[in-house]
Amino acid sequence: MAAQGGPKLAKSLSLWQVVGVSVALMAPSMAANINPQGSVGTVGRAVPLTFVIALVGVLFIAYVFARLTQRFHHSGSVYGFVGATLGPRAGVIAGWSLMGTYIFYGLLTAMASAIFLTALLQSLSIWSSPPGWAPFLVAAIELVGVWYLAIRPAKNGTRVLLGTELTTVALIVILSVIVLIKLIVGHGPDGQHFTLTVFEPSQSVGFSALFLGVVFGFLSFAGFEASATLGEESKHPRRDIPRAIVGTAIFGGIYFIFVTAVEVMGFGTSAHQLSTFANSGSLLGTLGSTYIASWLGNVVTLGTVVSAFGCSLASTVGASRLAYSLSRDSFGEKGIGVVNAKTGTPLRATTLVVGVILLISWVSALAFGATAFDEFLWFGTIGTLIILFAYLLATIGAVVLLFFKERGSVSTWEIILPILAGVLIVYTLYRNVIPYPTGASAWFPIVSGGWIIVGVVIILSAPKLAAKVGNRLTQAEGLSLSASADTAEERGQQRAEESPPITTD
Repeated sequence: MAAQGGPKLAKSLSLWQVVGVSVALMAPSMAANINPQGSVGTVGRAVPLTFVIALVGVLFIAYVFARLTQRFHHSGSVYGFVGATLGPRAGVIAGWSLMGTYIFYGLLTAMASAIFLTALLQSLSIWSSPPGWAPFLVAAIELVGVWYLAIRPAKNGTRVLLGTELTTVALIVILSVIVLIKLIVGHGPDGQHFTLTVFEPSQSVGFSALFLGVVFGFLSFAGFEASATLGEESKHPRRDIPRAIVGTAIFGGIYFIFVTAVEVMGFGTSAHQLSTFANSGSLLGTLGSTYIASWLGNVVTLGTVVSAFGCSLASTVGASRLAYSLSRDSFGEKGIGVVNAKTGTPLRATTLVVGVILLISWVSALAFGATAFDEFLWFGTIGTLIILFAYLLATIGAVVLLFFKERGSVSTWEIILPILAGVLIVYTLYRNVIPYPTGASAWFPIVSGGWIIVGVVIILSAPKLAAKVGNRLTQAEGLSLSASADTAEERGQQRAEESPPITTD
């Protein structure tokens, strides 16, 4: 943490600015353009239903983060909250888990961007018949760009990425409304029509399959809690940050349910049409070209290329910063635990993270025969299972803090909300293991569970070092019980600072 007398972050962000940043970091345009394809193979036409279930779970989780951000008015992330509520060792496990999620998300979003860009080049007849390795080449080039941007400050570039994301989301909503109107008043080119059966699984889709598909619903919401990291930059953090978290979750839910319903109806619900849906290089690009004009489909696809690239950049930055912090606090300022004097960023840690992402991608392709979409599917599932575990730790931490350590700080009945969040997370994790999946899917629980177990083993083998690292991670986030407004006087002072002054004559 900065010294008390040092410079502080400017409190300049309004509620809508915080929501805008949070929505953009969730990358909803990229998510809506490819994530539904991850679940259509298991749930068929009922893709929108998986997003309804995911929304319910995310709203319960949003309650957890909203309450925690009211308790801690500093900026913080999942591992910071876990460390502050369950202790430093649990914080290290959450930080290690989050680093794994960032690495896998960095890979899958780079691959998603490459898939979109390859489809766009094909649509523009620039690369008419791209080979199967084309997305891997494009992804490698993009990851070099990610590395370059991640090792140097680029605030202006970040604004461009955020602006492009929000613009693309607006275009997607407009496109979806037009397609929906055409389906209601008429039909699609292959007999597609408006139908609510997209919210009903077919008889062949069981409960287990439905929750396998829900994983990609949760994947789409990943990052909805990002506004928790803006606590020190918000004008009214105790009021605005919880609202932004819940507001982002609600917006994401409405957006994803609406867009995915239109996507499935627009492609059609027959077996052949769902196969076309699953194999599309750009869901929204195809809809735009089919129902409106090819130029609009290409513009939306281009926007999702940028969205996925930005998400890969954010994931790489997150993973490299965590790798740097864990190494520095464990072994001192050497190796990947140093900041480059020229760029002011952890150059070695960033290079290592990008190298690991490329290695995982190439090994998966060469040794296991993975296609570009396979890698999106595989590592999207693995990364989401890991982050659900981190969310579970944060949920347990909120219960311990709010209903046991600080009993009476919130209404007793509210304990049902984090409990429901935990139940839904555990059930989703359970259904991804029981019945145990076959084929490539059999590796998902092994890799995700193995990553978490490695973190646990590190904690058990060096408990004192883990406690020291956990404390530093939590303190770096400004999150500790001593750092929050514990006394009535401090809480009153915080409320006074956020209340308008009262003037008298």
